[in-house]
Amino acid sequence: MARRTLSGALALSAAALVMTPSLAQASPPGTKDVTAVLFEWNFASVAKECTTTLGPAGYGYVQVSPPAEHIQGAQWWTSYQPVSYKIAGRLGDRTAFQNMVNTCHAAGVKVVVDTVINHMSAGSGTGTGGSSYTKYNYPGLYSSYDFDDCTSQITNYGDRWNVQRCELVGLADLDTGEDYVRRTIAGYLNDLLSLGVDGFRIDAAKHIDTADLANIKSRLTKPNAYWKQEAIHGSGEAVQPSEYTGNGDVQEFRYAYDLKRVFNNENLAYLKNYGEGWGYMNSSVSGVFVDNHDTERNGSTLSYKDGATYTLANVFMLAWPYGAPDVNSGYEFSDTDAGPPAGGSVSACWQNGWKCQHAWPEIQRMVAFRNATRGESVTNWWDNGGDAIAFGRGSKGYVAINHESGSLSRTYQTSLPAGTYCNVQNNTTVTVGSSGQFTATLGANTALAIHAGKSSC
Repeated sequence: MARRTLSGALALSAAALVMTPSLAQASPPGTKDVTAVLFEWNFASVAKECTTTLGPAGYGYVQVSPPAEHIQGAQWWTSYQPVSYKIAGRLGDRTAFQNMVNTCHAAGVKVVVDTVINHMSAGSGTGTGGSSYTKYNYPGLYSSYDFDDCTSQITNYGDRWNVQRCELVGLADLDTGEDYVRRTIAGYLNDLLSLGVDGFRIDAAKHIDTADLANIKSRLTKPNAYWKQEAIHGSGEAVQPSEYTGNGDVQEFRYAYDLKRVFNNENLAYLKNYGEGWGYMNSSVSGVFVDNHDTERNGSTLSYKDGATYTLANVFMLAWPYGAPDVNSGYEFSDTDAGPPAGGSVSACWQNGWKCQHAWPEIQRMVAFRNATRGESVTNWWDNGGDAIAFGRGSKGYVAINHESGSLSRTYQTSLPAGTYCNVQNNTTVTVGSSGQFTATLGANTALAIHAGKSSC
């Protein structure tokens, strides 16, 4: 959950998803570590997309927006103000949720749930599932005794107590140090696990003490379920993302911030040691993304509005072996508060405002590239000192990205076996000779990607 004002930018943040097969092991378990984040898609639409697109493309995971009952309202951030833990939000009921999990599993896609456990709502009223509530009183769930004593808003990110005990944009802050609160949150997560959920994105993790989260996780029926925590890095702040790596993966926001700066204002050549070489957390515990639902709205990262630059940044992320990547997939907006078109129902991609970035051909086809090159290190790096780069992934793949304003023709050296490959960026054929070389021309702001197992287009 990112910072914002209650009326304007009110929403809790998301970020890159990674799951743990064993405690504190990063990266989602399995051979497919790419997550499609279908922001504010309803559960019926997610189920369909798992079958038609995500499974066939090789996505390992889908992340769904918070399923809990929440405050009423058309804005997207109402999903991040829970009033009960019933599955009764705008995106669907318990039956729709269960069907979505089963359908996605049948398609080979695991399910991660964005979970809001730092706080409840602001204000009072009747929730999307019919529950009456007032701030600090959620009948049958929490009363005033279950919230932190500080009832003022967070004002000082240099003060740990203020960050973790006071209220994020005026939302009732749960006292996660209490046994009852810990037990109740774990009960909610265990209910989701009973429906087959494979993991969780912990919204606003930075505002919860890491020991509290560890205690909650220890109470799960599947304590090694995938666990991805949203903890935004702030230089000099009292609470740092690295504190949370003992619980599981943590979203590395600097990755997305720096990609925007490099792609917009610097040289792609600088990306040669991207990752730990830039001071980021270890790749094995990092969730990465080009953008998420918060950052595309506050302008701190690239977004769909950046066109080809955004596409190339996603191509780079999926080709580069650092962290576990989230591909953000949302909808067009001019009003940053605007909720999902048609209440979250997606009848077709690229209609009614749905952007479906996960299905953009240049992005979608890189998922198979990532799966095919898993475990291979970077080889044969080349750059022109500016905005053209190329690199291999051992003997399994090779990528070239031209972010220059003009076309680029050259011969590339790879470690690939000789043969014919399909450039999955545009479905043209590339021939690699016996020396591992091929010659190609890349237009301005385009890429090339070839990988083992894809010889024909």
